[in-house]
Amino acid sequence: MSEKKKLILALAVLFALNILVICLAQAAQAATYQRGSTGSTVRQIQTKLKSWGYYSGSVDGVYGGATEKAVRAFQQKNGLTVDGKAGPQTLKAMGISAGSAAASGSGDVALLARLISAEARGEPYNGQVAVGAVVLNRMKHPSFPNTMSGVIYQPGAFSCMADGQFNQPVADSCYRAARDAMNGWDPSGGAIYYFNPATATSKWIWSRPLLVVIGKHRFCA
Repeated sequence: MSEKKKLILALAVLFALNILVICLAQAAQAATYQRGSTGSTVRQIQTKLKSWGYYSGSVDGVYGGATEKAVRAFQQKNGLTVDGKAGPQTLKAMGISAGSAAASGSGDVALLARLISAEARGEPYNGQVAVGAVVLNRMKHPSFPNTMSGVIYQPGAFSCMADGQFNQPVADSCYRAARDAMNGWDPSGGAIYYFNPATATSKWIWSRPLLVVIGKHRFCA
């Protein structure tokens, strides 16, 4: 092999190694959440820490000083490295899958599936899809936030955020339901509200025009 070919081969190998190092570094960074991080995974972190009593701030998806302090307290209590960063080990201890969040990009499918599971676990499949459709319909409506996380984490929007159901394991069918809803299936008929008449405490919700009843839920405009 000529010296020129050896040099070209060496440069190609060096280039490939540099790309690999960059990719590995980005992957490691993506799996670690720290002060300044934002997004749906940060909201999951805050929600869990709040439900366990470590965090008393707003679930706003912004990893600030209060979130860092809460993460430190959680790490100390659970025998983890106390650095205030939610890396792979801390996320695992919290029951949050960093890999699935990264694999799904913004994590919207996983986030919607968790909401569907918490709100409609045990409901007919089309009722689960309908709950997901309500979230998507709200994103398009001027009265609601225009992002998935904004709708789901809007204060007072869903009872599962307050009673702990949001943090329960997600039923497998709810991932399919989330994808079906995101692909355009809307069994709710365009609803932006739904409620269970057996448990509803708001008189106002009964004033909303009924569109369809699926399982235990009334879906309304």
